[in-house]
Amino acid sequence: MTAPEFSRIERLDAIGSDPRDVSISAREGERAALAKRFGLLALDRLEGRFTVRQEAAGVAVRGRVTATVTQACSVTGDPIPAQVDEPVELRFVHPAGTRAPAGDEDEYELAGEEIDTVEIEGGGIDLGETAAETMALALDPFPRAPRAAEVLREAGVISEEEARPANPFAALKGKLGSD
Repeated sequence: MTAPEFSRIERLDAIGSDPRDVSISAREGERAALAKRFGLLALDRLEGRFTVRQEAAGVAVRGRVTATVTQACSVTGDPIPAQVDEPVELRFVHPAGTRAPAGDEDEYELAGEEIDTVEIEGGGIDLGETAAETMALALDPFPRAPRAAEVLREAGVISEEEARPANPFAALKGKLGSD
């Protein structure tokens, strides 16, 4: 498996039960590699601010990911600037079938607010990859520039409303009400 472009590993043995704040920021080369991976025209800023702490159920990570990106319009290719400001709430858990560190063998249930879980790989959690994936999921998958609708019309593409077939029962509807 290839290492992520933006990796910030927090070792499990360094994460205690007391909350610890961690701030990360992608460097220029990391941002360029992530822009290529996610098909962005530019990634000018990617930052994460997290609170991490060991819990019986694994490692809880809460925080926020912010980014400044430039996407390409899915129709015209025009650059579209975008901001990401996304909350993060994850629980990193040990893979099924492996034992948790000593003292963590108790069974647990997720609280009412079930949160996303990610399996722990190796001896740590990767907050850089967490930030990168959070940013990517927050982006508009089909960004549209202001002139996209005009370009589509000129190319002969019609809207969903225009493409709907006429209701074959429309004429009958008027006759039913006229009794």
